[in-house]
Amino acid sequence: MSAHPSVVVVEDDATVRTVVADYLRADGYDVVTYGDGASALAALASVLPDVLVVDRMLPGVNGDDLCSDVRRRSDVPVLMLTARGSVEDRIGGLERGADDYLTKPFAMRELQLRVRALLRRRVGAAGAGEFTVGPLRVDPVGRRVWTAAGEVTLTSREYDLLLHFARHPERVFTRDELLEAVWGWTFGEATTVTVHVRRLREKIEPDPHAPIHLRTVWGAGYRFVPGGDAHAAR
Repeated sequence: MSAHPSVVVVEDDATVRTVVADYLRADGYDVVTYGDGASALAALASVLPDVLVVDRMLPGVNGDDLCSDVRRRSDVPVLMLTARGSVEDRIGGLERGADDYLTKPFAMRELQLRVRALLRRRVGAAGAGEFTVGPLRVDPVGRRVWTAAGEVTLTSREYDLLLHFARHPERVFTRDELLEAVWGWTFGEATTVTVHVRRLREKIEPDPHAPIHLRTVWGAGYRFVPGGDAHAAR
């Protein structure tokens, strides 16, 4: 078995697929490529990589469907590539479970850095043992989270964001601060944070439409309140 991290690249443009694969291999990854969603779907049913890079606009089984299928059974980090750069399109990919996205055309160096960041957060040192904060029990080593209702299924990026909040209760973070701390971006689309916060609320809040733990601080950002607050604003 290879000691190198594995990356699966799903891209129907042969030139882009080859260049992406070559750059990632040069960065030390074992790379397997697929030119369509159906082939990738069949292969990923049995073996999942450390990171999945998938074009959103694929023939047949598209990137959204592929991401959704993978997300139902794994928290493997997903980097979505898209030729459509509107905020709505990027949000659509994130809503399907993608952890990160790049809008075409993109610099290959940026692709390398995004993949490194996804992998580093997935396999990096946990830094602490299991702990409880408010309604959550968090296992940093196993990257698992429980509420009173049972274990919560999180994507890789959802987990990173929740862990950051859990380790800094009551502190207010702006969206830009969260982008840098959790995504490793010094610039980027702040809507990414909004989407992930909404998804976390759907998984940890008794009523996601009236959150009492993951609160919005209007004009400032977000704050995690372990004890909750019956009068919390959305």
